[in-house]
Amino acid sequence: MLNRIKELGEQFHHDVVDLRRHFHAHPEVAWNEVETTKKVAEVLKGMGCENIRTGFGGTECGLTAEIKGSKPGPCVALRADMDALPIMEENDVPYKSVNDGAMHACGHDSHTAMLLGVAMVLNEIKDELPGKVRLIFQPAEEHGLNSGADNMTREGVLEGVDVICGLHVWSPLKSGTIAYRVGPMMASCDAWEAVIRGKGGHGSAPHMAVDPTIAAADIISSLQTVVGREVDPMEAAVISTGKMEAGSAFNIIPERVSLLGTTRSFVPEVQDMVENSIGRVIHGICQAFQCTAEYKYTRYVPSTINDREASLIVKELGEELFGPEKVEEAVLVMGAEDFSYFQRKIPGAFFFLGCGNPEKGTDKPHHSPTFNVDEDVLSTGVAMLAGFAWKYMTSKN
Repeated sequence: MLNRIKELGEQFHHDVVDLRRHFHAHPEVAWNEVETTKKVAEVLKGMGCENIRTGFGGTECGLTAEIKGSKPGPCVALRADMDALPIMEENDVPYKSVNDGAMHACGHDSHTAMLLGVAMVLNEIKDELPGKVRLIFQPAEEHGLNSGADNMTREGVLEGVDVICGLHVWSPLKSGTIAYRVGPMMASCDAWEAVIRGKGGHGSAPHMAVDPTIAAADIISSLQTVVGREVDPMEAAVISTGKMEAGSAFNIIPERVSLLGTTRSFVPEVQDMVENSIGRVIHGICQAFQCTAEYKYTRYVPSTINDREASLIVKELGEELFGPEKVEEAVLVMGAEDFSYFQRKIPGAFFFLGCGNPEKGTDKPHHSPTFNVDEDVLSTGVAMLAGFAWKYMTSKN
């Protein structure tokens, strides 16, 4: 059956490419994927998919549908994100974005098209499926606090689901490479903010003021010791300062400085420690410099932690369908992925599908205006997702 699934993925390849180009040419940013949702629904209805549900997060965006096998068995969820980014595309391709200021610069157009391809494949073999597949077309992966995965999870899309699988095309990897990982794979994304207050004054008379810029400079430097001296060297974390605002003129000591930054980590224990340590450093340094501080820490997206059993299915499936030379262990990535919200509820596997081909120019960074996808890998993704559903179902029967 797995070979049949691979053959069907190749058979529907051109349909998937056409869909991918349609979505690429008509990108919609987070929580605006209305036309994308309508197009997905149209294709699924044409196949006779069941239980189509649209609209999540109080919007008309997002969709779930089901393909029911003729035999009883587990329910496997497969997920694709649909949102684009607020970027002006610079690619010169026939399917270039026609929506000014929006672009599929991360590959979500290919994810959506591949999951529709999965529906085509599974629809062909549904009489032999020992279970049910729930297709999740998710809005707003890029939104952060108002995550599409978080909203969909709270609105019940995982009810009755046993396991979930998703993928991400990945330009740093050679086209066709399948990269799996057991356990933590992508980091949590958090934000921290500090407002440091002193006493303003003239730059020529610093002794008459309490300078918050000195405290801020010390904080920015000292925060690096949290990672260097408090995080277990066998773990990983990042603390970065992304924004600093202070002052209005070259000769004025300001009354306040604001700092804004991000942290990344993989395990909850490190995440908790980093949050507490940043606050301790900020308040301690401000006290030493006679300043006061307001500190706020916001958790945006949890870390992506893969279930062992599900991830090993990805590994074995990739080796069986495409050969061991096409499968490798993924490196840890400090970027975040809201697929993690699904994994907090049920076991899940998330993997990378390499799409980097320098000869085709598809090795550009994600979120860049020249990002593009090697479309030859789309049939690989279709076979992997459909094959995962089949392999998991049959392992439980």
